[in-house]
Amino acid sequence: MEITTWAQEYFQKTLSVNTIHHAIRCCRLKLYRSKKKPYLKMIQKRRHFLWAKPHLKWTVAKWKTVLWSDESKFEVLFGKLGRHVIRTKEDKDNPSCYQSSVQKPASLMVWGCMSACGTGSLHIWKGTINAERYIQVLEQHMLPSRCRLFQGRPCIFQHDNARQHTASITTSWLRRRRIPVLK
Repeated sequence: MEITTWAQEYFQKTLSVNTIHHAIRCCRLKLYRSKKKPYLKMIQKRRHFLWAKPHLKWTVAKWKTVLWSDESKFEVLFGKLGRHVIRTKEDKDNPSCYQSSVQKPASLMVWGCMSACGTGSLHIWKGTINAERYIQVLEQHMLPSRCRLFQGRPCIFQHDNARQHTASITTSWLRRRRIPVLK
């Protein structure tokens, strides 16, 4: 409807929605929902690069000792989700057809981990995770006697720089247990 209104104003003619749909199809275009891509600031891109550079020469064996972890926020959304773009089927991965997304407050948080040896358990909370809750999860997964993914062998732990990960009580907990952190 928005395109029809724009076309009527631009061409100064009365045009129907069907006419616009037909014109779009004649151009071998179709209306698709745009992909969402997290918005990365230049500083975030730089940090990613600076993190990746020293790890370029790691062997496959070394990467297999990493326990990857992450958490995600989830909320139920209602109404129209995302904007639509007119594009060809082949343009689905064209960045100009993406919609930038920004994290929103969550009603549910999920934490999980995985390694070359398999996946760990999922932990679900209502609300957000703080440093104390984060340590409780780490106690279940990171202590060598409990880390079923590594059968008691030491591992290198990976997490991002979220506040609960870098809190002094979290870093001291990891240090006291001599758990190396991938930085």
